[in-house]
Amino acid sequence: MLKKENNYDFRKRMLKIHDKNIRDYEKASNEDDFVIENGFMVVVGKDADDVIITAARDFIDYLFDSMGVAAMLIREEEATDAPAIRISVSDNPAKDLGKSAGYRGFKIEFNGNTINVTAYDSRGAAQALYRLEDLMSFRKAPYLKRETVCCKAMYGPQMVHSGYGLDEYPNEHLAAIAHEGRDAILVFVKDVNITPYGYLDFNELIYRAEKYGIDVYAYSYFKSEMHPDEKGAEAHYESTYGRLFKECPKLKGVTLVGESVEFPSKDPHVTGHHYWENTVEGIPTGKTSPGWFPCCDFPQWLNLIKKIIRKYNSEADIVFWTYNWGMRKEEDRLALIENLPTDISLMATFEMFEILNVEGARDICADYTLSFAGPGGYFKSEAKAAREKGIRLYSMTNTGGLTWDIGVIPYEPFPYQWIERYKGMEKANKEWGLCGLMESHHYGFYPSFISKLSKFAFFEPHEDYEKILKDILIGEYDEENFEAVDKALRLWSKAITYYTPTNADQYGAFRVGPSYPLCLERSIKPPALSYSMFGNGIMKVPYYMGCDDRCTYLSIRIEREWQSLEKMRAYIAEGLEILGKIENKNEKLLYLENMGKFILFTTISGINAKKWYSLVTELRAEKNVEKLFSILDELEKLVDIEETNARNTIPVVGVDSRLGWEPSMEYMTDEKHLDWKLRQLDYARVEINNERRSLSLSL
Repeated sequence: MLKKENNYDFRKRMLKIHDKNIRDYEKASNEDDFVIENGFMVVVGKDADDVIITAARDFIDYLFDSMGVAAMLIREEEATDAPAIRISVSDNPAKDLGKSAGYRGFKIEFNGNTINVTAYDSRGAAQALYRLEDLMSFRKAPYLKRETVCCKAMYGPQMVHSGYGLDEYPNEHLAAIAHEGRDAILVFVKDVNITPYGYLDFNELIYRAEKYGIDVYAYSYFKSEMHPDEKGAEAHYESTYGRLFKECPKLKGVTLVGESVEFPSKDPHVTGHHYWENTVEGIPTGKTSPGWFPCCDFPQWLNLIKKIIRKYNSEADIVFWTYNWGMRKEEDRLALIENLPTDISLMATFEMFEILNVEGARDICADYTLSFAGPGGYFKSEAKAAREKGIRLYSMTNTGGLTWDIGVIPYEPFPYQWIERYKGMEKANKEWGLCGLMESHHYGFYPSFISKLSKFAFFEPHEDYEKILKDILIGEYDEENFEAVDKALRLWSKAITYYTPTNADQYGAFRVGPSYPLCLERSIKPPALSYSMFGNGIMKVPYYMGCDDRCTYLSIRIEREWQSLEKMRAYIAEGLEILGKIENKNEKLLYLENMGKFILFTTISGINAKKWYSLVTELRAEKNVEKLFSILDELEKLVDIEETNARNTIPVVGVDSRLGWEPSMEYMTDEKHLDWKLRQLDYARVEINNERRSLSLSL
């Protein structure tokens, strides 16, 4: 049984780098296995840098913590002929590594009582050691098959945000990020050493991350108050971007996204004002703000930023992200790309803005989703343009393990749908040169079997995706449980394809889970924690109608959406039934099953939110008194269902404090918020009874 947790106790688990005592001593080695035993040497050269030394020490810790084997770190000149692993960076990668001669490339060879690791760079050497750890974890024994492993990373950078806390990166989290094959982290930057949560010593973080083979990127929140044509514009941007890279010269680069960096553009399609200033006496201008259109002068602005940054770091990676413009006409988007400088990186989100068929209705991928594997048409159009222009291509893929489909879980346990995304990415890599990734946003990176699956998938050559997944699932959940777990995960992977990735869902019930309120007269939001960055600011209450001329009208499609979600609910429930019958569950399997329950209850809330909106809309238009009473009765039934759902969720979040939490919102569906939901439902009953009394006057 899982133990009761207090809020933030999940961080204790995140601070554990290696699983303890996972060795199965009853397992015998095969005749041709390489067996690691006490006294094993980890040998490094005299020129080994901090990345190699850090990884070598980690390897020793892994052997002791997970496999019960005592090993020692030793310099090459002091090494004996005892069994050892010898780690080196090649002087001639083309000769030593062949096709794997590339960034983070490595070769693992077995020769008698020695494992030889030859790497393209120190980061490749570290990845080789992590690969060996994984292979032993799969077998739950310090036994390695004597076969050569030779591969290199397909993507670099692979950027992630912190899943420990917004912009918080303790060493253990950095170690986990490196173990999972990621090589870059992001920090939200409002000023030098200032994040949305306050002071953070950027250089100290850069120095610590460097030891794990991790670069640091700034995610810009700088305000852009001047057009590049204006007098004093260079001095203005020198005081922000220039000062940042002057004081933090080892920052790897900066990510620039329209809504966060919009400037007073002169493009006739936009107002030239920030989105929060885009009204006149409270009335919307009718035009969009610069952050939401591929303005013709963005290249001019970008060239100025680039010029300033590269005075202090000539190799800084300037990442220009087209997230906000995917709904715009293709000719406008491609015209912008045609005028971009070629010495930057263009980042396009992989799946967004795609039109989906939902039970015969048209929906759109409003934001990051796994319901559609991708690539989408917007991405493909920009990828082709980047290839023709000769611009380095990145993508926001969310492959750290979580999209915005379900906002307060650590990762999405839908491996077969993730595999479909990896296939699409591999095609994009080969056809359009996709070479860099952003793999999470402010919801952060949480190590899981999904992130491990993508790690193996993102090195080439790699084994069949399903073979990789099988090895990982056996290592995580035990061989005897593989068939049941795999069957459940296949059902769950099918379930997510019935998710409805609309703004109403991703900013509604699925944003926060079963604490989402059902409001009749008064719009009430779950309380936000005072120290959170967004709190309840990025959720819509009441149900968000919206109006998108690319979608079927809401009143027509909403019933089809909840019919689709009912299929999702059924597949999640069927998978849970399978997991529930497993007798011998390890801790990881208990957490997986528990998260599945949370996903189920969130889906129920998502369905109820749609039904509630439909009934309330009908209530406001109906004139027949008897029908009105009937609608109020149906609303009360939904209140009862949601009360049961919230009560069922309380023990689920009680044993996993990561559920109901997200770094930028903090807690939105912990036990306190679910108690709030129960009280809010009591008030909804008061509202319903008030309506009944009002109706009685009409009889």
